[in-house]
Amino acid sequence: MPTESAQLAKASLLAQNHDLLARFRQESSIKHLVSQRCQFVDKLLIQQWKNHNLDNFSIALIAVGGYGRGELHPQSDVDLLFLSGSELCQSAEKALSEYIAFLWDAGLEVGHSVRSIDETISQGKNDVTIATNLLESRLLCGPSELYQSLYHSIRKDDFWPPNKFYLAKRDEQLARHAKANAFDLEPNIKTCPGGLRDIHTVAWVAMRYFDASKAEDLVQHGFLEPDELEELLECQSFLWELRFVLHLISGRDENRLLFDVQRQVADIMGYEDSTQLGVEQMMKRYYRTVRRVMELNQMLLQHFKRATLGHTKALAIAPISSDYQLRGTYIECLAANMFDKPVEIMNLFFLVAKNSNIKGIYAPTLRSLRKARRSLTQPLMAEENCRIVFQQILRHPRGIAALSLMHRHGVLSAYLPAWRDIEGQMQFDLFHAYTVDEHTHRLLLNIERFSQPEQKDEFPLGSVLINQLPKKGLLVLAAIFHDIAKGRGGDHSKLGAIDALEFCKSHGLNNHDGRLVSWLVENHLVMSVTAQRRDISDPDVVAEFADKVRDAVHLSYLYCLTVADICATNEKTWNSWKGSLLRDLYFSTQRVLARGKEKPIDIRARVREHQAKAKKELLRRGVKEKNLDALWQRFKADYFLKHQPNQIAWHSEAILKHKQNEPLVLISKHTIRGGTELFVYGPDKPKLFATVMAVLDNKNINVHDASVMTSKDNYALDSFVILEQDGSPVSQIARIQGLKKALTKSLSKDTPKLPKFRKIPRQMKPFKVATHVSFIPSRRHGTSLMELITLDSPGLLAKIGDTLYRCNIKLKAAKITTIGERAEDFFMLQNADGEQLTDEQQRMLSENLIQALKQAM
Repeated sequence: MPTESAQLAKASLLAQNHDLLARFRQESSIKHLVSQRCQFVDKLLIQQWKNHNLDNFSIALIAVGGYGRGELHPQSDVDLLFLSGSELCQSAEKALSEYIAFLWDAGLEVGHSVRSIDETISQGKNDVTIATNLLESRLLCGPSELYQSLYHSIRKDDFWPPNKFYLAKRDEQLARHAKANAFDLEPNIKTCPGGLRDIHTVAWVAMRYFDASKAEDLVQHGFLEPDELEELLECQSFLWELRFVLHLISGRDENRLLFDVQRQVADIMGYEDSTQLGVEQMMKRYYRTVRRVMELNQMLLQHFKRATLGHTKALAIAPISSDYQLRGTYIECLAANMFDKPVEIMNLFFLVAKNSNIKGIYAPTLRSLRKARRSLTQPLMAEENCRIVFQQILRHPRGIAALSLMHRHGVLSAYLPAWRDIEGQMQFDLFHAYTVDEHTHRLLLNIERFSQPEQKDEFPLGSVLINQLPKKGLLVLAAIFHDIAKGRGGDHSKLGAIDALEFCKSHGLNNHDGRLVSWLVENHLVMSVTAQRRDISDPDVVAEFADKVRDAVHLSYLYCLTVADICATNEKTWNSWKGSLLRDLYFSTQRVLARGKEKPIDIRARVREHQAKAKKELLRRGVKEKNLDALWQRFKADYFLKHQPNQIAWHSEAILKHKQNEPLVLISKHTIRGGTELFVYGPDKPKLFATVMAVLDNKNINVHDASVMTSKDNYALDSFVILEQDGSPVSQIARIQGLKKALTKSLSKDTPKLPKFRKIPRQMKPFKVATHVSFIPSRRHGTSLMELITLDSPGLLAKIGDTLYRCNIKLKAAKITTIGERAEDFFMLQNADGEQLTDEQQRMLSENLIQALKQAM
């Protein structure tokens, strides 16, 4: 049990947290608050050291790590080294054990070690993390001679020589960066690239190289200039504020900006909703901050490398031009005032495009570039000679490599003012995993990937089309502008199209090219929406899309832009199902454009073609023709139009072999459009769709497509495309057998009740998506199209199916699309009489859906 004094100490620490939060809201200096927390803990530790009579022993109490730096956030670990001058006696061990227990009981997260000086030095030499913690040590109480002995020992040349220490910390940072992305949706502000740990790394290397004890030493030794130090400290202060608030509201050492707390953190930090959400404003500053830290970190580590490694590993130098040379893989300008002429900034990146050996910018050149970038009085694009070089970059086969480096170092925003507006711009949702600028950057890299031979398997069509485009640079321009207007309010596609057209005119592009770029920007979502949310087996849908596309050239550009865009949204968005849908839409549209509108698709001919191909295969397998004809007499023409010959053959053979005492459940062994087909056959019954959806949800299966139809004698012929949660087809034999068993069991019941569904995942809880139901005019006689937008909650499709049943509405088909936390689904519906829904039926269904899904939320 905690002692009374430990409980008092715990209450005192909690009270100080409340006081710190109050003073943070009053805009107290974060540096002062972090220091004050440290001093408060110092006093507690020193007082209890005396209370536990530890002054009687030869032990020094030393703060190490972040606590040793004198920086302590409300829930940070208190890292301690108990440095013993001699072997501990039993009384000392007992007193030390009681002291540590007291600290834990008081609510402090204590990390501690008990070592002699020799043990400490030995372990520090073998472990760079221990060595780093020791560099930041300070004496709290105990014999000062013990601490002084340690202090001098860790500063000897044989204890982590500066060059080895630099390499170890650099490799440590590279390994850490490989595990996370600077622009993660829920970033770790301590360990992500550009986070606090990157600032610490610079400080640690400086400590080891010239025994730096304060930030100003970096200026004194020529590694930073005063304004660069000011920028680094500004970035650190903002990251400290985020971490400080995270600790206070979570009550633990939390460094992740999770969705659950982002709004609360933004509120405490004083961000208010306006044209942009307060949380988006905060995250925008965060992403801009980490980008600045990454640039400063890169520059400093280059300086340290040059200083610590000396000339033993000097980088090879090769001339590039009269003004530039290659130092290793870094480009270096030969004159300090090179960028006094803005066009030279552009020329630097044009050289990057022309030379594939260039991977980065050498530190002194980067410093000059940063100064020049900040001294610009107008956008680079305002100068004609800069516009000429930019177009050369666009037209170059490696232009995207140059644009990528321009983006990394803030030159793209210096060239194009609108780009500055989307830097760090995020959307508070689960679909867009990156800021708008980083998403666009990744889109550009995806376009580049299409041209790489090793990507042909993943992008078979894109790798062909990218080399057939008349001007690849127009696609690159469309990519740059496709989301340039996000965050302004209004339709970003239309606003961006206007920006793109103006940009093309100012850069001297001809009218045809300018209109093409503008059209691509305005319509960059059309192909994705059509493929994923419309029935592309419907000739009318394809014809309508072909009308928008107009010709094969526009189609090819749009396909490449669409695929690159989807792949750049987040790492889980792209899968073989979407790839197959887009390819099918591309080729269907290509056929329509080639054939011309004067030769529309003959639907009856397609039905006969599918039947003939399926029959040929079935007869080959030994199916009797009379049995097959009798079966197909029961099927409506829509069935043969919706399914390919191989599907028809598969269904038909299984139905003819099937015993009629239970439902038939088929799950394909081969992928259908990149997914797995689930086929359900049997007497149609109430809530069949809801039952299937409930089972699939329970099994954690995603449904992407549903085709629900009945035979002339009222048998269900329902097809679904299903995928695992990671977007892969359902392929494991045990998984397929379990699904079939569960579905057969549930479908054998008369009218099963909906089960209890899983709870909403943690990441979904902060989001509120109002349920919106709308009905869209349908070209197809006797059907109504309904769009449903709502929160993607567990059991959603089963609840929708149950509502349709209660409203006596028939489901004919469904296209299921999940966009982050939002479900945006399309349903083709009929009333009980097989007709379009009346206005009253639409109103009733809409009200019932909103009510059912409101209860679910």
